[in-house]
Amino acid sequence: MELSQVTLEIFSKLEQKWLSHCETTRKTRILSIDGGGTTGIVAGAALIHLEDQIRLKTSDPHAQIADFFDIIAGTQLMLFQRGIRKCSSSNTPECFAGAWIYSDRSMDKVLKEVFQRREDGKVLTLKDTCKPLLIPCFDLKSSAPFVFSRADASESPSFNFDLWKVCRATSATPSVFKPFSFSSVDGKTACTAINGGLVMNNPTAAAVTHVLHNKRDFPSVNSVEDLFVLSLGNGPSSGPSGRKLRHNGECSTSSVVDIALDGVSETIDQMLGNAFCWNRTDYVRIQANGLGSEGKVGPRMKEEENVLKERGVESLPFGGKRLLTETNGERIECFVQRLVATGKTSLPPSPCKESAVSHLANGR
Repeated sequence: MELSQVTLEIFSKLEQKWLSHCETTRKTRILSIDGGGTTGIVAGAALIHLEDQIRLKTSDPHAQIADFFDIIAGTQLMLFQRGIRKCSSSNTPECFAGAWIYSDRSMDKVLKEVFQRREDGKVLTLKDTCKPLLIPCFDLKSSAPFVFSRADASESPSFNFDLWKVCRATSATPSVFKPFSFSSVDGKTACTAINGGLVMNNPTAAAVTHVLHNKRDFPSVNSVEDLFVLSLGNGPSSGPSGRKLRHNGECSTSSVVDIALDGVSETIDQMLGNAFCWNRTDYVRIQANGLGSEGKVGPRMKEEENVLKERGVESLPFGGKRLLTETNGERIECFVQRLVATGKTSLPPSPCKESAVSHLANGR
């Protein structure tokens, strides 16, 4: 009996030591992507540079962003990951019926083709994703945000949705696409959705909260000290603040909407900056600000390279921002240096991972 008790105590101490080591050396990596209407130039440029740097640092030409993050959150996320490289091709995407004219039917067709398994034509669902996801939309029926997640999809078919419908819902930008009505795989949960970016343009806070409370996928996370976060903004909805005013000094209706959207995103950034004030290197926010490398206000950026050359900005604890010496591109490179050092994610994959990702991985 004494020997058994001693053995138990030894193994208990070894287990505690091992868990302590895991918690201090491996942080949960979060990638959050702001909504960007129908352009998403800033986040698109940042995503391309992020994956290029990962491949450079690992010397692996096939490395992908999903290999090094434990959870990804964002509106229009799937469209980014599948089509961001293809957008630069000379061919017009099928979802465009003409110059800046979008077709609901063509969009549905493209998404259905993308999110089905090549071998047997099975439509992929949230439960099939290889990593935890968090994707918001706004439900017009309940007048409340609706957040899709793999955690919920794994718990009940009533919260499991076809992936193409999830993408369609989160990208249903008013005045561009009609509200999208759909239901869960078992038909018990229905939703009429518009773009989640209208109410959760910056989903970083939602992602952090989800990880802190999702003990099934993230059992070792107890506080923000266990997190490593990269948040990709999509630039201001309009130009510098002076352009939000009319000549008579009044705000136009459209500028008020822009201020509301930008204000929510920036408030979340400031709150998270306060939460990570003990170590700001664990929370990195990439955002366009209209300032070039010299800190001068210039015209709205048109080239992806210019976004990366802009000097980064960082929220201050009690309001305001400070201009950093590093550019957005350099900040991403520093983040990747730490990201790659932690190794590939070791979270348990979806039960359907192999069959689900084989088709999606082709062509990035």
